[in-house]
Amino acid sequence: MQIVKVNGVHIHYADSGNRHKQPFVFSNSLGTDFRVWNKLLALLGDDCRFILYDKRGHGLSQCTAPPHTLDDHVADLAELLKVLGVSKAYVCGLSVGGLIAQGLSASHPELIKALILCDTAHVIGPPEIWDERLEIIKTQGISALATPILERWFSNEFRTQHPQELAGWREMLVRTPLDGYLGTAMAIRNGDMTEAAKAIRVPTLCLGGSEDGATPPDLVQSMAALIPGAQFQIVDGAGHLPCVEQPQQMAGYMIKFIEEVERG
Repeated sequence: MQIVKVNGVHIHYADSGNRHKQPFVFSNSLGTDFRVWNKLLALLGDDCRFILYDKRGHGLSQCTAPPHTLDDHVADLAELLKVLGVSKAYVCGLSVGGLIAQGLSASHPELIKALILCDTAHVIGPPEIWDERLEIIKTQGISALATPILERWFSNEFRTQHPQELAGWREMLVRTPLDGYLGTAMAIRNGDMTEAAKAIRVPTLCLGGSEDGATPPDLVQSMAALIPGAQFQIVDGAGHLPCVEQPQQMAGYMIKFIEEVERG
């Protein structure tokens, strides 16, 4: 187990692979821990350096009282990477992880070589939707909204064909510390990365699951349109978590993109 105190918070992370090779950093979604990347990493090869972490209030990382801001999450990741001696990394952000990646690009461009923004947007809203969800979760807990959340996360086919795995993802979701979920949801509600997206100057790949009920492909594409030179691809048959549902397809897009970046 790897734990480090950064930005005043104990953060759980995993730093694996070849530390002399290109670093890849992964920032995951609301209500998940870094196991969300397991299927994908197995397809990206073993000659890389992979850095995963649980953002504050998730997994084994310290939970601080809400509200949290995107700036808090960006600062956590920036300090973690500096402690680990990482710069010029490929940063892959999923959902709120994509918002964090955009913020990191704006505030610490020296840390980023290229971006993969997956099932995310410059704004994930509107705020009224988050207010409604927050009120329900505050009074009834995450489990009260687990079923509609999973319906946004996964395609109907996945939910039908993989009930045991779905049960596992439900447990991960509902076991998220309440303050961690609420705090990060508030950060998403209040976050606007429009200007950060426009200012991105590194190669960027934007991916959207065709069945995503949280950040639909049109929303992901609208973010891509703000980023100079960004690529946009749809991951067919995937909901909000393509790295779980369609890891081979997602890995294929990423490997092609990485090859293009490395060729310059």
